[in-house]
Amino acid sequence: MPMDLARHVDERLGTDGFFQRRCEDVAKARRAGHPLYYADVPDLEKQAETLEEWAPNVIPGLLQTEPYMRVLMHHGRPLLPRELIEQRVRARLLRAELWDREERPTYWGILRESLIRNPLLPPEQMAEQLEHILDVIRATESVLQVVPQTTAAHPLMHGMAKIMAFPDAPPLVWTEGSFDGQIADFPALVKEYRRSYDLLRAVALPPEASLALIEEAARTYRDEAQQGH
Repeated sequence: MPMDLARHVDERLGTDGFFQRRCEDVAKARRAGHPLYYADVPDLEKQAETLEEWAPNVIPGLLQTEPYMRVLMHHGRPLLPRELIEQRVRARLLRAELWDREERPTYWGILRESLIRNPLLPPEQMAEQLEHILDVIRATESVLQVVPQTTAAHPLMHGMAKIMAFPDAPPLVWTEGSFDGQIADFPALVKEYRRSYDLLRAVALPPEASLALIEEAARTYRDEAQQGH
């Protein structure tokens, strides 16, 4: 919808700028290269004081290497035009510049062990992906935990969640599916996610043991890559 039409619709329906804001979201997403539903998330990440993320299905975008991004987008959305995939890869790489900011948020991530054990990439690239995770977590003094494969049942089993807390605004929760996502700000719902995330921490490996597991897996992939040469 063109902006002038959006203004006209808002005026006629008395929708307080709703359609104009949707037009702005579309423009922002197109400029950045993100899907429309994701348009606000990168800015929220920059404004956040803490990011707490649970990733059961894919390595979090902020920790992905470029090859991982490409494979994920190619297989997850095989009908996307190549140029759109490239645009989204660039946008995700720009998001990762968050780690270089002086006032970056405190980060706490929890991954499922299967993301480490079931490679999405060839051995050498998978080793690089895991080493990248280790480098980022250690360099930024962030925290990462791994939920073991032997833990069959646990909180937040049904999907990813990212809890964002802000210095001067109420916390938000971002959840995402294959083709959509939503921001939750209802206090009772955010509280439920907060409680579930705390319980999930309790069933995950301790941070040092988690990093040791990732380090060992990276070495294994390195060995496989060398044997294949």
